Amino acid sequence: MDCRACPRLVAWRETVAREKRAAFRDQEYWGRPVPGLGPVDARLLVVGLAPAAHGANRTGRMFTGDRSGDVLFAALHAVGLASRPTAVHRDDGLELYGVRITAPVHCAPPDNRPTPAERDTCGAWLRAELALLAPRAVVVLGAFGWQALLPVLAGAGWAVPRPRPRFGHGAHVELAGPAPLHVFGSYHVSQQNTFTGRLTPAMLEDVLRAAATAAGLPGSS
Repeated sequence: MDCRACPRLVAWRETVAREKRAAFRDQEYWGRPVPGLGPVDARLLVVGLAPAAHGANRTGRMFTGDRSGDVLFAALHAVGLASRPTAVHRDDGLELYGVRITAPVHCAPPDNRPTPAERDTCGAWLRAELALLAPRAVVVLGAFGWQALLPVLAGAGWAVPRPRPRFGHGAHVELAGPAPLHVFGSYHVSQQNTFTGRLTPAMLEDVLRAAATAAGLPGSS
């Protein structure tokens, strides 16, 4: 996967990869668009926001190597969707079971804030991933991902109600379309949410477990 369509994102991801964080000075940063992570026949899709500058932009693997990923992978492991509770680098042996992780924006943005134009430009990748996967359930982490995903789902043939369903933790809507699709909302696994207790491990695990059941994954019921 390679793309240079968004000049601001290209400049930022490459600047971060050159300058690095002191703790990772001896590591080679990925510094490119970060592809989705997980099996290509996954029945459950987890949609985040964008790669972290010193996380996935460094490791080349979604949510790997940062505090947000620590929370997400621990929860995925707790509900039986990941082989291990941590994800440190690309070659650490992590496997995902029936779940794929992606984002509406595949390049690290300054201040973790993609613009609407960058979101829309990157939407083609999300549409392609949806067409490849044909998922039965989606967990969306945060309002940005929710707002980015629903128009893409509508364009791919799912019947998204109007007004569009509102984001919230524990939100759940079933959409008719190419196949019934269950869409679940969860607060994002950002440090702002996890450090303050707005999102607890149990809250995230409950949403992931419900989504896995809706997707019909083995052992999830």
